[in-house]
Amino acid sequence: MHYSERLWVPIWWWAAGAAVAVLLAAEIHMGAPGIRAWLPYVLLLPLIAWALFAFSRLRVEVVADAGSTGAELRVGKAHLPLDVAAKAAVVPATAKSAALGRQLDPLAFVQHRTWVKQMVIVVLDDPDDPTPYWLVSTKRPEELLAVLTAHGVEAR
Repeated sequence: MHYSERLWVPIWWWAAGAAVAVLLAAEIHMGAPGIRAWLPYVLLLPLIAWALFAFSRLRVEVVADAGSTGAELRVGKAHLPLDVAAKAAVVPATAKSAALGRQLDPLAFVQHRTWVKQMVIVVLDDPDDPTPYWLVSTKRPEELLAVLTAHGVEAR
């Protein structure tokens, strides 16, 4: 493992999610006795926690490829051998909306998380793959770029 990070949701989202779950459960409860008094809390609090945990499951990794001497970039379940990556660059927070908007290629592989401000773009050089580039959210873009350049990917 050369690089690894998990894109957790911000801590205040957990507090806001719990507040929303309690508020919704209280709306359903409304002072009624019996099952309506406790069931909304039992259902909604774990549901919100599961949703926030599911939003946080994306992992960005650069690992040594078991099949060869190279390495690969893994983003969630997708993986990219670094020998087909030509260039990589950091997309700053100020250019993120342009990269995801008017400049976005429809064939690009995008893993975007709204709470992560910066991204890394990895341009591919593979004639067999129609994907022109990967655009990936990361909290440590300079560190990821350094690992990619250490494995032969040119930095822009």
